[in-house]
Amino acid sequence: MRSLVVEIKTALADNARDVDQMLDQLLPERPDAEGRLMQAVRYSTLSGGKRIRPFLVMSSSALFGVSPPFALRVAAAIEMVHCYSLIHDDLPAMDDDDLRRGLPTCHVKFDEATAILAGDALLARAFEVIADAATHTDPRVRSDLVCALARAAGADGMVGGQMLDLLAAEMPLGIAEITRMQRMKTGALIAFSCEAGALLGKASDSARHALHAYAHDLGLAFQIVDDLLDAEGSDEEVGKRTHKDQGAGKATFVSVLGIDRARAQSDMLARQAVEHLEIFNETAEPLRALASFVVNRRH
Repeated sequence: MRSLVVEIKTALADNARDVDQMLDQLLPERPDAEGRLMQAVRYSTLSGGKRIRPFLVMSSSALFGVSPPFALRVAAAIEMVHCYSLIHDDLPAMDDDDLRRGLPTCHVKFDEATAILAGDALLARAFEVIADAATHTDPRVRSDLVCALARAAGADGMVGGQMLDLLAAEMPLGIAEITRMQRMKTGALIAFSCEAGALLGKASDSARHALHAYAHDLGLAFQIVDDLLDAEGSDEEVGKRTHKDQGAGKATFVSVLGIDRARAQSDMLARQAVEHLEIFNETAEPLRALASFVVNRRH
C-alpha cells in the first residue's frame, strides 16, 4: 500500500511539473502597463497545488492514446479555470479568505479589482487555449471541448454551484441538496477533466459514460474529504482557513452526516469510482490510484 501511495504522489508531482511548465508558457510575463494583471495571474496560477484536474485530463487521455502535447494544453486550460474560481471564491464578497495554498490570497496580495480581473483573464485565456488549432487538429474536437467546458464552468455547473453555496448559510439543506450543490460546484469540472481525454481521443459513448460515472463518485468523495479537512484540519496543515463552514452556519456533508459517517461515505464513493473503470485495462491504474489518494489526503 505504501508503494502505491508513493507512486501516486510521484505521478502527481511529475504531472504538476509538466503542467506548470505549460502554464508558464501560456501565461507569460508582460512588461507593459497591464503587466500587473499578469503578475496576479501568474501568482495565483503558479503558486503550487496538486493539479488533480490536470492529472485527470492526462490520465484519461492516456486511455485513448491522445498526443501528450494536446492533452497538456487542455490540462493547463482546466487549471486556469480552476484557479480563476479560487481567486473569485476567496474574494470578500464570496468566502472572504485571506489564505490559499499557504500564501496570501490574490486580493490580499494585490487588491480586489486586480483579483477580479485576474480571474476574468484566466477564464478567457482557458477558452482561447482550447479553441486554438495547437490543441487538436480536428476543429470538431476543439468545438466539443469548448462546449463541454462552458457547461461545466457555467450556471449549470461550477458557477451555479457557487451560487447555491452562498445561499447555503441562509436555508436548510438536506443531503440531497448538498449533493446537488457539490456536484455542480466541484464535480462538474472534475467530470470535464475526465471526459476531456475521451473527447480528445474520440472515444466511444460507453467509455465516456464510464469516465463520467467515475468522475461523479470521485467528485463527491473529494468534496466530502474537503469538508472533513475543514472540520478537523488546521490552517497550517490544509494551507487555507479551516472551520469556516461551521462558523458561517453552512450545511455540509460533515454537518449532516457527522464525521464518521462522512468518512465512510467518502471511502464507499472511492471504491465505487474505481468499479466504473472495469472496462479499461492497466492504463487506468493512475485513475484507480488517484481515488485512493483523494480520500486519504491531509490537505
